[in-house]
Amino acid sequence: MKRLILIRHAKSSWSSGAADDQTRPLNDRGRAAAGKVGNWLKREGYVPDQVLSSNATRCAQTWEGIAAALGASPEVSFQEALYLANAQAMLSVLQGATGNTVLMLGHMPGIGAFARDLRRDPPPAHAAFRKYPTGAVTVLDFKAERWADVQMGTGKFVTYTAPRALP
Repeated sequence: MKRLILIRHAKSSWSSGAADDQTRPLNDRGRAAAGKVGNWLKREGYVPDQVLSSNATRCAQTWEGIAAALGASPEVSFQEALYLANAQAMLSVLQGATGNTVLMLGHMPGIGAFARDLRRDPPPAHAAFRKYPTGAVTVLDFKAERWADVQMGTGKFVTYTAPRALP
């Protein structure tokens, strides 16, 4: 069995003065949210052994906040291919994963579409799932020996949450 943790980057700062979109950092709310997500993942036992992330600054900083709270040191790969990637591009990256529990950090609209399209069951009744707000997390399980065997519509929904729902 393989487990996938999909996370949209936490809230970023539009007023940071970043030179471009890719270097836009998290704001204070985003840094706090990343820590909340990391604490929740640790508490629930969703600890990745591999992280695949967009190379955008806000994704890297989201991972830093999660990792600090999680207290784990999985293999981490920051990839240009995941920057503003669509669901199909994300699937291509995922199919090359080597971990058993993979955490993938990305951007909207791709990460939200990926969370919806990977599922074989209907989306949760949670109102925010469609919008997939910053910091949102979906956990999916797959009956697969290798990530290369994972296709759209084959994931079993485990849980969904967002920072606003976390203590």
